[in-house]
Amino acid sequence: MKNENQNIEYKEAWRDEYLKWICGFANAQGGKIYIGVDDDKNVVGVVDAHRLMEDIPNKIVNHLGIVADVNLLNDKDSEYIEIVVAPSNMPIAYKGIYHYRSGATKQELKGVALQQFIMQKMGRSWDDIPIEHASIDDIDRSAVDYFLRCGISAGRVAEDERDASTEEVLANLGLITPDGKLKTAALLLFGKQVRKFFPSADFKIGRFHSSESDLITQDLIECNIIQMAGKVIESLRSKYLISPIHYEGLQRVEELEIPEKALREIIYNSIAHKDYTGPSIQMRVYDDCVEIWNYGLLPDGLTPEALMRKHASYPRNKNVAYAFFKAGFIESWGRGYKKIREELDRVGMPMPIVEEMDGGVLAVMKRFTIDEVIARRKGDTTETDNEVGNLSGTCRELVGNLSGTKLTGRQWNICAIIKDNPYSTAESMAASLKVSVRTVERDLSALQKLGIIRHEGKRNTGIWVILEQPCR
Repeated sequence: MKNENQNIEYKEAWRDEYLKWICGFANAQGGKIYIGVDDDKNVVGVVDAHRLMEDIPNKIVNHLGIVADVNLLNDKDSEYIEIVVAPSNMPIAYKGIYHYRSGATKQELKGVALQQFIMQKMGRSWDDIPIEHASIDDIDRSAVDYFLRCGISAGRVAEDERDASTEEVLANLGLITPDGKLKTAALLLFGKQVRKFFPSADFKIGRFHSSESDLITQDLIECNIIQMAGKVIESLRSKYLISPIHYEGLQRVEELEIPEKALREIIYNSIAHKDYTGPSIQMRVYDDCVEIWNYGLLPDGLTPEALMRKHASYPRNKNVAYAFFKAGFIESWGRGYKKIREELDRVGMPMPIVEEMDGGVLAVMKRFTIDEVIARRKGDTTETDNEVGNLSGTCRELVGNLSGTKLTGRQWNICAIIKDNPYSTAESMAASLKVSVRTVERDLSALQKLGIIRHEGKRNTGIWVILEQPCR
């Protein structure tokens, strides 16, 4: 038998209070309860099993209104009972209390958690709630016009809607109830004074040296969320991040140190997926990294690791996510981190580290010095890249052999790693460079096609060889 987890519970004998556990399983992902089995998974058996086989199904139906499979099982000379509970599409209560199975424990849902749970079960989200005392006068028409311009430019809003009334735009986005009330999302997206309704609907930015005790400067972005990302980017560009100048031919290029498309995608995610019942979004800019934290854990079934690969879209605030999609800010297919990866790979930067922390989601993006940023833009990090330790000397040695061959900064580093350790694997290189194995494998393939490196022997036991001269 398996250990107790979010789907399995063991009980030595039946008690009616275990209907709470059945309620919790039904409200979560379903599960199984075994009666007559102790915590060590030993079958101890039940008394009067046949009576329980009649009583338990009846009590489940009468108290919970659901049907569960109740099976009589045998282990040698002992009988025990298996109760199989399917997840319910409707919220289930036991004596007026809603229970929920989380991990190996049962929780009682109350307050905001209960409200969100019931709405989720009913296929609705928090931003569906109507605001009783709000009116169309609370909507900022300039924010509506900004949304229309963005949506038309993205090809997701028809050109003939440019002059639509505020009421028509909100109705098309599903932000007005049948009886004419504005939904929460309408005020979040387009409100004149958003904090009047949602005190934590703002975005904090702080500049630090190496720790939170080294605060240098800070800003608070207070506005509707449809325009928030743009204002955050403006503040970052003017005060917090560098935009080194370099030339590509005769063209002057002044790009943010972190590619703006990738940065916007992360900011849009933090705004769209925030739980607005909690604290503000917080961005901390340190000397060596940028941290973005928004309140609200990832949806059930989605892990930080899963974000980095193809996954379904799980919007917390469905109306906000739909408006962001129509404006061209986000995709509706869970492709956000794929876009981030493409942009960061373009300039040889590692993917952000994502983790759940303090009731929310934290994304950490690496920063580089201005010299490193400029070198990466030119595809040359021979003397500036410190991602894998002090490789500058090794890289300079490689330049003599590979001069005239244009490599990306990451490809130079891969060559340097191979020179230091010919037995390195793609997995170890990926760990050192803080990128995906697939990214390293693409670079290794490109380097082999250029004739710069060659692999000898089996995949996991062979060695890499740097050729004296690249093939032309």
